[in-house]
Amino acid sequence: MAVSDTLIGTVFDGRYRIVRKLGTGGMADVYLAEDQELGRRVAIKILNDRHAADDSFVERFRREAKNAAGLSHPNIVSVYDRGTAEGTYYIAMEYLDGRSLKELIVSRGPAPVKTSVEYARQILAAVGFAHRHGIVHRDIKPHNVLVGPEGRLKVTDFGIARSGASQMTEVGSIIGTAQYLSPEQARGAPVDQTSDLYSVGVVLYELLTGQVPFTGETPLEIAMKHLSEVPKPPSELRPEVPHDLDLVVLRALAKDPADRYPSAEQMDADLERVLTGMPVGSETAEAATAVLSGSGVIAAAPTSVITRPSEAAPTRPAPPGGTPPAGYYGYEGPPRRRRPVWPWILAVLLLAAAGAAAWFAYTKIQDQLGANKTVAVPLAKGLRESRAVQKIRNANLVPRVTRQTSETVEKGVVFAQSPNEGTHVAKNSTVDITVSRGPPQVEVPDVVGKTRDDAVGTLTTAGLKPDVHQVHSNKAPDTVTAQDPPAGTMILKGKRVRINVSSGPQPVSVPYVVGLSFDQASAQLQGAGFAVARKNVDSDQPKNNVVAQEPTGSAAPGATVTLSVSKGPKQSTVPDVTNQDQDSATSTLESAGFKVSVQNQDVQDPGLDGIVLSQNPTGGTKAPQGSTVTITVGHIIPPGQ
Repeated sequence: MAVSDTLIGTVFDGRYRIVRKLGTGGMADVYLAEDQELGRRVAIKILNDRHAADDSFVERFRREAKNAAGLSHPNIVSVYDRGTAEGTYYIAMEYLDGRSLKELIVSRGPAPVKTSVEYARQILAAVGFAHRHGIVHRDIKPHNVLVGPEGRLKVTDFGIARSGASQMTEVGSIIGTAQYLSPEQARGAPVDQTSDLYSVGVVLYELLTGQVPFTGETPLEIAMKHLSEVPKPPSELRPEVPHDLDLVVLRALAKDPADRYPSAEQMDADLERVLTGMPVGSETAEAATAVLSGSGVIAAAPTSVITRPSEAAPTRPAPPGGTPPAGYYGYEGPPRRRRPVWPWILAVLLLAAAGAAAWFAYTKIQDQLGANKTVAVPLAKGLRESRAVQKIRNANLVPRVTRQTSETVEKGVVFAQSPNEGTHVAKNSTVDITVSRGPPQVEVPDVVGKTRDDAVGTLTTAGLKPDVHQVHSNKAPDTVTAQDPPAGTMILKGKRVRINVSSGPQPVSVPYVVGLSFDQASAQLQGAGFAVARKNVDSDQPKNNVVAQEPTGSAAPGATVTLSVSKGPKQSTVPDVTNQDQDSATSTLESAGFKVSVQNQDVQDPGLDGIVLSQNPTGGTKAPQGSTVTITVGHIIPPGQ
């Protein structure tokens, strides 16, 4: 099948309607298509005609589909479908309406420093996710990073990605793009996740400066520079780049994989510090300094990057018969007769033998001098154990590890070394490093049954933190009823131990008995399981009525409920107000603590108008204070009515 623009407007594999061509790569063409089944836009990557019959390209194409399909991440282009159709292979992928990061750099130049860091962090998120799933991308470059309209980056093209370490060269070609290759890729050595981080460092360098750290006329020349040249810090090309960001980029570009970031997460953590204005770690500063000093440079090492051999020039046929014409051999006239060759061969052999003997003697002398030469002990304190051991071995010294607990140093970090950094010792000497086991462990004591204060004191003495929780229990209040972790468990010193302390039984609802007679209230409370106490109080309520209770709401089962019971209203003598006018009688009764009720009675005697004729209760009798006294007042009837 001819993969060309004749595809536009057709339905590929009975499902994808081709809309337009998006681009052409080294082995495939990419088209925008509409998925007729799911009604969404996709990017269809179709293997070129000339590569469809090449097993190596087909395998690479299949590997891209398999690797990308197994990675679901916001910063990785999703693969929806893959298959074969019309004599070739294809992949249906997520379509992004944007441009590649390379196109943005070419069209806009260097990105703002903050944007550069944020873009690099998104690439690291994708790379780190792939690494955690055992995939090394091996071709990280801005061409393979798509930028969506909202600034979301997505990594694509897992065509040469592999699981685990692998060789990066294939016979007659360079796999990957030379400007972004790690030194081990350039040598054809095994690669791992740090190789991807080197490539991310190159991409970040290009985002910050608008150019890659190493350039050349040929891929081989660029690869040699990755091996032998020291990169300029980005700030030399762009002064506003912060010093700490220089350190991050340079550590990522370390020649030795051991000097780079061991994971995408650690590189991202340093970039986050740069964004927040925090300094990067001492390990990053140390690795960057080593890069600038030329540490790890392989100036004279042969590279295993193989370029395709050019075809041999065709030999020019000898002219027919006799002496060739002048100029055929590159000079005027025929060649002179050659002298015998064997004397020259003998001389060369003798010189070679003499040179070999001299080289052997020189090597022996150098070996002897090297054996007696001292080396400086590197800094191991503060580093992770694996990093410290590697640095000591790289210095031709022998690490000896001991482990001790430490309450202040994180587990796995070196907190002591002997000899100290900078001390000069003989090669192959031993360097002792002490690695933290983390905080010491202690045995949890048994505090169940103790009082709260005793339990807190016991746990504190053991180096643990008591975590007290009040709980309802039938145990006596302030008694420890349970603990977690249980007694005898070994835990880190300083950890929390939960203890449950009894606050007494679970409260129950207390019946509300105010307004009832004491006998009724007492019977109701005792029936609910409470004890009853009586307290007589003065009240205007009827005698023996409950006027208050304590407690109300809820209380512990069996608790005592105190009832306030009325003694009945106080008795007072009712004043005699007969023959007084209404106002005077009313005032007198109210002053004595009584209420007044007035009734009128018709009279014909004007002298009785408004005069109290009678009262109930009568004057001189006893009545409860606050009770009502009814007075009958005369009301004159005009004559004739």
